[in-house]
Amino acid sequence: MMRIAVKLAYISVVAVLSGCSSLNPFASKMEPKNQPAMLVDFQPTLAIHQAWSTSIGNAGAFSFSPAAIGGDVFVAAKDGSIARLDAISGNPVWRINAGIPLTAGVGSDGNTVVVAGEKGTILAFDVNGKMLWKAQTSSEVLSVPAVGQGVVVVRSHDNRIIALDAGTGLRRWVAQRAVPSLTLRTVPGMTIAGSSVFVGLPGGRLLALALNNGGARWEAAVGDPRGTTELERIADISGAPVIAGEDICTVAYQGKVACFNMSTGSARWARSLSSDVGIGVDERYVFAADERGAVTAFTRDAGMNVWRNDKLMNRRLSTPTSFGRAVVVGDGQGYIHFLSRETGAFLGRTSTGGGAILSAPVVAGTNLIFQTQSGAVVALTTE
Repeated sequence: MMRIAVKLAYISVVAVLSGCSSLNPFASKMEPKNQPAMLVDFQPTLAIHQAWSTSIGNAGAFSFSPAAIGGDVFVAAKDGSIARLDAISGNPVWRINAGIPLTAGVGSDGNTVVVAGEKGTILAFDVNGKMLWKAQTSSEVLSVPAVGQGVVVVRSHDNRIIALDAGTGLRRWVAQRAVPSLTLRTVPGMTIAGSSVFVGLPGGRLLALALNNGGARWEAAVGDPRGTTELERIADISGAPVIAGEDICTVAYQGKVACFNMSTGSARWARSLSSDVGIGVDERYVFAADERGAVTAFTRDAGMNVWRNDKLMNRRLSTPTSFGRAVVVGDGQGYIHFLSRETGAFLGRTSTGGGAILSAPVVAGTNLIFQTQSGAVVALTTE
C-alpha cells in the first residue's frame, strides 16, 4: 500500500468527457516522510560535457518530449512555443508560436511536425514551421502524437485513438477502448513500426492496430488490475512502447515490465515491476526505473535481472536511456545520473541547473538531449 500512499500525497482529479478521473503524476509524488534520497558521493569515471543549452518555455502541468530527427531537434512548450534546433549546436533554425496553449508534443517523422493543443486540438507544421492543418479530437491529448508512414496517430484522454492523414489532417479511422474509472494523468505513448501502431492504454493493455484501417491485430496485458479499491486497481501503461529487434517492450504502473513478439503479441517474458515512466532498450538490456526510484537492468532476450541500483529512491526518475557505456536518468531536482549499463554503478552526474526532468531524453548523434519542466533544453556528450 505504500506506493498507493505515495501517489495520494498530491492528487489532481480531472473529469473528462467519459467521466473518468485521473491522478496527476506531474505533481510532487512524495509525502514529507518520503523525501528524495541524498546524492551519494562517488569517484566519477565518465567525463560529461554540456554541448549546448537553450530555453523553450515552461511545461506547466504537462510533459513535453523533444523529437530528434536527423540533424534536427524539435521542442515545444505550454505557451505554444515550437522550435526546430540544430542538433549539433543548439542554434534555432526557426521558432514559432502555435497561437494556443499546448498539452503535448513533439511528434515528427522528419517531414511533419505535430503537437497537441488545448481542448484536443491537433496542429501540424512542415519542417520549415509553416502550418499544414488543424484537426480536432474528442478530449484532451497528453500523449505525444505518433507520426510515420504518412499517418498521425493521436490518443485522447477518453481512450479514443484517431489516425489522421499526415498531409491533410483528414480522419482515416477511429478506434475506441473502454476507460477505467480511475487512471493516472500520465502519458502512455504510441510507437509506429512497419504497418502497425502500438498503443499503450490505461488499464495496463498494449494494443497493436493496423496502420491502414485501425483494425486490432492483438492485445496483451501488461498491468493486471487487482485489489478491492479503484486505487489499488490502477494499472496503466507508462511511456511509449519500445522496439527491440522483433519484439515490442513496455512497462505498467502496478504491473509488469514485459516484451512481446511484434507480429503475434505472444509474450517473450514479463517481470513484476511498477513504473510511471517508460523503459529504455539497447542491443542487450531493457532498463526500467520503478516508481520508488530504483533502476533495474534486465536481459533483453529472457528478462533476467542483471543489476539494480536503489540509491536514487524518491527522486522522481525519468525514463532511462542507453547512451554509450551508460544508462542515463534525470530526476525531479534536475540532476542527470549516468550509471554503468553493465553493473549499475555510478559513472558520473551533472545538473541542468534546475527544473524537474519528466520526459524521456533523446539521442541525437553524439548528443543526449533533455528537456526540463522549467523549459531548459540541454545537450550532453561524454568521453
